[in-house]
Amino acid sequence: MKRALVFRGGWQGHDPEGSAGLARRSLEPEGFAVDVVDTLQPLDDAVTLTAYDLIVPVWTMGELNAERERNLMRAVEEGTGLAGWHGGMGDAFRASLGYKMMVGGQFVAHPGDVRRYIVRVTAEDPITRGLDDFELVSEQYYMHVDPSNEVLAETTFSGDALPWIEGVVMPVAWKRRWGRGRVFCLSIGHAVAEFAVPQAATLLRRGLVWASR
Repeated sequence: MKRALVFRGGWQGHDPEGSAGLARRSLEPEGFAVDVVDTLQPLDDAVTLTAYDLIVPVWTMGELNAERERNLMRAVEEGTGLAGWHGGMGDAFRASLGYKMMVGGQFVAHPGDVRRYIVRVTAEDPITRGLDDFELVSEQYYMHVDPSNEVLAETTFSGDALPWIEGVVMPVAWKRRWGRGRVFCLSIGHAVAEFAVPQAATLLRRGLVWASR
């Protein structure tokens, strides 16, 4: 049986408890044993981390000291998967440059706040197979992203909030490698309820599974 570690905490506005529950509900039917912890202490030991097949950060903002960042990066480099979504992964540990490089992107803004927009599936991939474009009513995330990412889905900004970004195409989901490890990031997910949209839930579930060792 595969093992996944979910560490939850940080800013409470992203519902770390509910988000960790989403991770559990996504992984257990896929045959994972899921450990959920409310602390970053597992990151103190690289050997402990490398025993997991997948790590799912559910920790908005917060701080990651140099040793914990190094241990996490080493575990992924050696083959442990890393996967997650918006506040838990894409807006975690803002001061940790190595972590952000490994993830392949960082949230920076949501111009216009909550709005209705389209997520377009743009790649033929096992993660996106059979999925259609879908609509979300949520924050639309402006990201700083790594050009080496393999983009799976994207969205386009209208410019009604910031006219100078009209037409900007922004990645929403991507995958990448870090050493022997796989990394999957889905930028959406301000609220767990967004994953009631079947395409969003499927993207997340498949991305988590793909990233695992």
